[in-house]
Amino acid sequence: MTAPEATAATTEKTEPATSWRDGLAVYLQPRVLIVLMLGFSSGLPLALSGSTLLVWMTESGVDLGTIGLFALVGTPYTLKFLWAPLVDALHVPFFTRAFGRRRGWLVFSQLLLIGAILLLAVTDPARSPLFVALGALLVATMSSTQDIVVDAFRVESLPEDEQAAGMASYVAAYRIGMLVSTAGALFIVSGFESSGFPRGAAWMWGYVVMAALVLIGTVTALAATEPKQSARAEAATQADSALMRVFHAALGAFWDFLGRKDAWAALAFVVLFKFTDAFSGNMTVPFVIDIGFTRNDYAVIVKGVGVVATLLGGFAGGYVARRYSLATSLWIGGVVQAISNVSFSWLALVGVNEWALAIAISSDNFCNAIGTVIFVAYLSALCQNPLHTATQYALLTALAAVARTYLSSSAGYVAKATGWPMFFAISVVVAIPSLILLAWLQRRKHFDELGPVKV
Repeated sequence: MTAPEATAATTEKTEPATSWRDGLAVYLQPRVLIVLMLGFSSGLPLALSGSTLLVWMTESGVDLGTIGLFALVGTPYTLKFLWAPLVDALHVPFFTRAFGRRRGWLVFSQLLLIGAILLLAVTDPARSPLFVALGALLVATMSSTQDIVVDAFRVESLPEDEQAAGMASYVAAYRIGMLVSTAGALFIVSGFESSGFPRGAAWMWGYVVMAALVLIGTVTALAATEPKQSARAEAATQADSALMRVFHAALGAFWDFLGRKDAWAALAFVVLFKFTDAFSGNMTVPFVIDIGFTRNDYAVIVKGVGVVATLLGGFAGGYVARRYSLATSLWIGGVVQAISNVSFSWLALVGVNEWALAIAISSDNFCNAIGTVIFVAYLSALCQNPLHTATQYALLTALAAVARTYLSSSAGYVAKATGWPMFFAISVVVAIPSLILLAWLQRRKHFDELGPVKV
């Protein structure tokens, strides 16, 4: 046993279990509260170029074919890793000097995001859908850039024993931000209409209000302090040219990760860990409608009760990840998110029953949120080099998202061939490869190399 492994083993045995009071107290730490507010700022713009915008376009009489093409507006969220090295390496004139490496980019991206939302606000979907598309693309690009910086800021600013709590807070606030920019935005638009504003003006002012809410993130960034890791990385690369910093950020993110022991197995684990969730989740909506529930049932239970369960599951995941070791937490998250799919097999047998739907959706969302928070804590633990935190994190999340999208694309054919009860049973089984990889990586001391920490 090497010295680091001995230290890890000793720490693992002697460190006292975290009490529930300690688990709750960590959420009140100033650093975690900063991440909470940044999560709201990250979640807010997503729907403004997505579902809320589609409602505006539909009310404006835009044809369905054009509306369908607007799904492509979300492309920047998938490809954000391409410009993540720029965020890691380049300085923003004035902003970097005034606020620091991460905070400068935060304030800069949020101001650009406000400008993009205001630009989208003054477009007219009925007359110029092309300009609406360009405005929405700008919003998505600035929003994904903000996400890059927030992820790097969160990883670098939080101590390792606060990472999971920070991620749970981030997920909860992200969901609230999305709720504000969907249901909240629609209520605001309706309020302007009821006050006598024409429909077009009501939508414009609704988007103006959403742009103003981004200032919550800007004020938070100004109130925060620059992460010490980022400041050290800035000092280490101060003598390099901008081009060399970008080059090192882009290539260094790859080589630093691939230089790890069992890197390819870790990448395969990143791809497969949430596969059980994606495989079943891809068919949840068709399943609910197909067995006889109405759209209102879906809206109230899946989007209402389900969101509450997701928030509670996120905080439960943060508590689990803080109380137990990283490997143990991943086992808990991996198993519960897989077993939760059985609830849909049970619902398929029960049939149309609103209480049964609420129980199935709540248990599934709660367990999947536990798995998500623990998984993202693992991704954060992998990104330990402050020279290219943003690039590595963006690459890992893009890999996980794109791979899950392709792997889960066959879910509809499986459901059609087997029927709903068997399909959701199969979605439990597809978790086995990730659990085998988890056991193998644990045996190879992969998690010990990330440090004897409770993330």
